[in-house]
Amino acid sequence: MKAIFTSCLIVLSYLGIAQTKQDTTKKLNEVVIHPYFSAQPLLRSTGSIGLIDQAAMDKQPSASFVSTMNTVSGVRMEERSPGSYRLSIRGSLLRSPFGVRNVKIYFDDFPLTDAGGNTYFNALDVSAAQSLQILKGPHGNIFGANSGGVILIQPRGAVPDSTTLDLNLEGGSYGLFRENLILNKQFNKYSFNLTQSYQRSDGYRNHSGMDRKYFQTFHKWDYAKNAALKAFVFYSDLHYNTPGGLTEEQYLQNPRLSRPAAGAIKSAIQQSAGIYSNTLYGGLANNWQINEQLKHVVTVFSSYTDFKNPFITNYEKRKEFTLGLRSYLEYEQKRTDLNWKFDLGVESMQTSTNVDNYINNLGFPTTLQASDKLKAASNFAFAHITADLFDKWLFELSASANLYKYGYESIAPLAIPKNTNSFDIQVMPRAALSYLASAQLSLRASASKGYSPPTLAEIRASNNVINIDLQPEYGWNYETGLKYQTLNNRLFIDVAGFYYNLKSAIVRRLDENNAEYFINAGGTRQWGLESTVAFWVIPVNASNFIQGLQLRSAYTLSHFKFDKYKDKTIDFSGNDLTGVPKTMVVSSIDVQLPKACYVFLQHNFTSQIPLNDANTVYAKKYHLLQVKIGYKNLRIGRVPVEIFTGADNLLNENYSLGNDLNALGGRYFNAAAKRNFYGGLAVRLN
Repeated sequence: MKAIFTSCLIVLSYLGIAQTKQDTTKKLNEVVIHPYFSAQPLLRSTGSIGLIDQAAMDKQPSASFVSTMNTVSGVRMEERSPGSYRLSIRGSLLRSPFGVRNVKIYFDDFPLTDAGGNTYFNALDVSAAQSLQILKGPHGNIFGANSGGVILIQPRGAVPDSTTLDLNLEGGSYGLFRENLILNKQFNKYSFNLTQSYQRSDGYRNHSGMDRKYFQTFHKWDYAKNAALKAFVFYSDLHYNTPGGLTEEQYLQNPRLSRPAAGAIKSAIQQSAGIYSNTLYGGLANNWQINEQLKHVVTVFSSYTDFKNPFITNYEKRKEFTLGLRSYLEYEQKRTDLNWKFDLGVESMQTSTNVDNYINNLGFPTTLQASDKLKAASNFAFAHITADLFDKWLFELSASANLYKYGYESIAPLAIPKNTNSFDIQVMPRAALSYLASAQLSLRASASKGYSPPTLAEIRASNNVINIDLQPEYGWNYETGLKYQTLNNRLFIDVAGFYYNLKSAIVRRLDENNAEYFINAGGTRQWGLESTVAFWVIPVNASNFIQGLQLRSAYTLSHFKFDKYKDKTIDFSGNDLTGVPKTMVVSSIDVQLPKACYVFLQHNFTSQIPLNDANTVYAKKYHLLQVKIGYKNLRIGRVPVEIFTGADNLLNENYSLGNDLNALGGRYFNAAAKRNFYGGLAVRLN
């Protein structure tokens, strides 16, 4: 299959060389990003940044973020069953049995990660995002506690559009149905967006169905020449079943099986294991350009989550409320040879969590086992200075001072009065520079400190014990890289190498009852290499049969090892980091044809993955091949319609996407769907 894929690349490249003609000088749009407060060309960024724009998302399956996120080197997203995300940026998944931890996520100016360190990324529908910027490596200097990275999501409506109405309908294998409606309206000084979606699926495995209802609205009002107000609200109603992990024997015999009963332990189906999560999030942001040099931005936000999790061994109910503020003042001075900018700001939020655990009797909560109240407070102040010298040297120096504390109170089974645990103030600096060696080539280097306190879900894990001994993990990240792009943007190359030394790593353990808890156990040494190459073999044109042909590849090499890492009396130092494949390569061909027809082909190679700290069990390597074909210029009457169809896992690989690490009883495997198909239509009215 690899030979066939390589042959396709060669043939298409030959066709492109034969047809470029005068199009070789056609200039493509310059890529501009907004990673550190203001816009800058991607070529000059001081950090390693993965960009996923609307065009890139449109080529991928719209039912999940997984395929899209995995096109970025250094990023790995998993989905154990529909709706159950896990995300890792340059690191392990040791802290994430499910969900997103150790990564900060922002929706425009609004922090989505709560004070307890958790992010309900799976609450979002794919249509909620217009683009994503992934800042790889620690960025606590201006975004607060994290040791993995930061994701900046641009929501629908953040960029004002003319009046448009989009309707998308999609169906596919395993009972997939998806409906999405997007309305954009632009008035004189006011614009708004309404995004609504509904998605359901039976899932590939038994007991893996999901159902999500989602609504989002974004408003912007330029109420003065120098001031604008933004409002953002979303509501998510998500339910998905959790089929549970399988042993290797069960996985090979019947990958569609859900976790069966074992002795006195009932099956996932008998216990109605699943997640029920309702989240309401809202925020206001005011941007005031005081004068040519001075700007002030202030954001207030709040969220509420009602979370229920009937599990094999218990039934958990959680109610979480977050309230926060983020504000910064920016001073900018522009001169002939030197432009510089200084930002000073704060971010403060609190999350209150009431969590109760009951005995799970066939999907119904019965006897109360434990009841606790927790409150996390995350506060930090930051300063950031940027200096652009001669439009060649770009210097960035920034730091934040972080204060994290949490309070806890137990009501049952033993009453523990209110108490508070505070961590020492941590300063997280970052120093970075970028040098524009020529109009096509830039060089960069940076050093930054990562720091991540335990989340509330780790302090009070599923063993129902409040672990006041758990400490933050921290470390230094050093990296260097280069970017190259031709003047017409036909060729883009981004290469980065880094070393990250993490200490006091927070890792997951399971007790004899299969309940999880977390400990600090040594550290990691992480050497990595990442590269992205994109080449328009045939630039976008209107004169040839092939009206655009782009080849793209993202390569990730992760040489990650445990360092001074022990579990009781067993020393795992030098072992491969659990859950991290050494190599990932994602390559694609994007072909644009006459009458707005397109063909998109993508191949994902992932090497074997260690599933336990001892490195005695590995998930096998796999190749995924997917394709999407569409026609945009179809008209029904006067209505423009796009039709599309696609297929995933064309090679019909048997693989596990979202393994349970260090699983008790060897239940490591969560089988992903075999060969599957989807199709749909999109209507856009102006």
